[in-house]
Amino acid sequence: MPRAVQSKADIVVGRNIRIFRQKLRMSQSALARQVGVTFQQIQKYEKGLNRVGASRLAQIAAALQVPIPSLFQGVEENKNVASPHELLTDANAVKLAEAFVGIRDTQMRRTIVQLVTQMAHKIKFGLKYRHK
Repeated sequence: MPRAVQSKADIVVGRNIRIFRQKLRMSQSALARQVGVTFQQIQKYEKGLNRVGASRLAQIAAALQVPIPSLFQGVEENKNVASPHELLTDANAVKLAEAFVGIRDTQMRRTIVQLVTQMAHKIKFGLKYRHK
């Protein structure tokens, strides 16, 4: 029997499981124990390699203390920009956000946003940076 094709919904649900699990500082093993599967199975769910059945999805949502619909956030989004949820899976993005929150000076925050926005624009359009 041919292997099922990975769907966007499987990927998004898996990503959301990972985000909510990490938010609770819960390991894959701990989540696996709570829902009665192996940690490898949780890894496959989080990568979107295996579909999460309805009853298992309910167990996972309960273990993560979130409503089931929250695991589907982003399934219907159709844009080329990374969603805030996707950024939470990037360790550097989380570090940047944590550091940003620590900056109380409003003007400095605006300057940082402008800098990052300009850098992203230059990268998007293939422009080179000049280092001084």
